[in-house]
Amino acid sequence: MNRPKPLVEVTNEDIDDIFTLNVHSVFYLTRAVARGLLKAGQPGSIINISSQMGHVGAPKRTVYCASKHAIEGMTKALAWELGQQNIRVNSICPTFIETALTKGMFDDPAFKQSVISKIALGRIGQIEEVMGSVVFLASEASSLVTGSALMLDGGWTAA
Repeated sequence: MNRPKPLVEVTNEDIDDIFTLNVHSVFYLTRAVARGLLKAGQPGSIINISSQMGHVGAPKRTVYCASKHAIEGMTKALAWELGQQNIRVNSICPTFIETALTKGMFDDPAFKQSVISKIALGRIGQIEEVMGSVVFLASEASSLVTGSALMLDGGWTAA
């Protein structure tokens, strides 16, 4: 969830709603999964969906960036906390992805161009491009990967 606006216009409701969905829900779900894996004595791979904005800042995105930075910190802490039980914890950090939720933003040609200008590959991401990273992190092919953020940002954070 994101409600882009300048910090001075952000309401308490905006902060609560964004953190409830972007942070609290991830925390509660991750805790439930970890409890289940630990109780069963099973290894596992927890994959948090974060954002490139968990690694950078942007105007009108203070609360969103803060929520995604929280996911990145939680991911790193849990990699250490759960690693000895063979539970890996990583995050996937996509750039702007073309979805029904982002369609309205991309209907604004100036906004779309400003986003594309920050992506080295020169295009908006597609949902199919996120799926492969989920499969990779869920599989044994990533058995040595934990506490990492997989950047799916078309080069945005490489600048």
